[in-house]
Amino acid sequence: MTSKTLRRRLHHGDVDGKRHEHLETSGLDGLNEPLLGNYEYDDKDSEGPVLKDLWDDERRKEHQHWTILFSHLIAEWAQWLANIVIGSGTLLKRLLPFDSTTQNGQSKKILPPSLSPLQGERLRNMQQRLEVPFDGSCVEHQDALRELWSLAYPGRELPSLKSELWKEMGWQGTDPSTDFRGGGFISLENLIFFAKKYPDTFQRLLHKLDGNRADWEYPFAVAGINISFMLIQMLDLQSGKPTSQAAVRFLQLLGEDEMAFDNLFCVAFQMMDAQWLAKRASYMEFNDVLKSTRTQLERELELEDVFSVRDLPAYNMLRR
Repeated sequence: MTSKTLRRRLHHGDVDGKRHEHLETSGLDGLNEPLLGNYEYDDKDSEGPVLKDLWDDERRKEHQHWTILFSHLIAEWAQWLANIVIGSGTLLKRLLPFDSTTQNGQSKKILPPSLSPLQGERLRNMQQRLEVPFDGSCVEHQDALRELWSLAYPGRELPSLKSELWKEMGWQGTDPSTDFRGGGFISLENLIFFAKKYPDTFQRLLHKLDGNRADWEYPFAVAGINISFMLIQMLDLQSGKPTSQAAVRFLQLLGEDEMAFDNLFCVAFQMMDAQWLAKRASYMEFNDVLKSTRTQLERELELEDVFSVRDLPAYNMLRR
């Protein structure tokens, strides 16, 4: 097998869990816990405690007592200050997130915002879009695939719905309809929106034109499906009950822009590629890069001066 053949097979291999190198989209909510360090037992001090040990133990207890007392005092002062400035939008409010945690560090429940009639209608429309699976036998869905090809490769002849040419776009096999799974039809709509709204960025990511790329690159189309799925999870769109500040903020953005989700998809895709290059990642690290992308996007959505997708710092990376 030549190196060229090996590279192509890895490039277009399974990214969502069907074969060896894979990307799992069902486990994006949590990271694996780190392993505890291994410590060897030293029996040379096993003769029992001596006077010095007892004395050190008493001093440690006293130190812990004063540490706890001091911590409670600081927490009370911080809460007092927060009560003064909590509604003023000052820097202290941004640095001390009392709206999401108690003074004991325990998470508070995020209260769903009161939606305007317009926000409620747009949220329902979003949820209806999420319920539509991709159907390879549906003429509308077939036409959407052809439209994506025409946008990706202007002037090239349309391939049949099952063709080796689809692999050039980053589908896993000859039939793109087998790759949607959890993404649904909305993920194809996201890719089409991206190609129309930000064609320059779309083309640069599709053809991997920026930066020093890895030998084993992520497949473009399947990466897009996974980004759609990640956003759906992150924003709690299927339940409609936000459990994070980022999800609450998205509902506010939806009131300003009916296509907020599609625009956010474009930002997330460009953000993911930037993370990919910064980490010098390769095929096997895609899942880690996607998790980092989610964390960064959540942080940007939680910024107080974000009132539309265009206010996100990462939006400035997009080019039309």
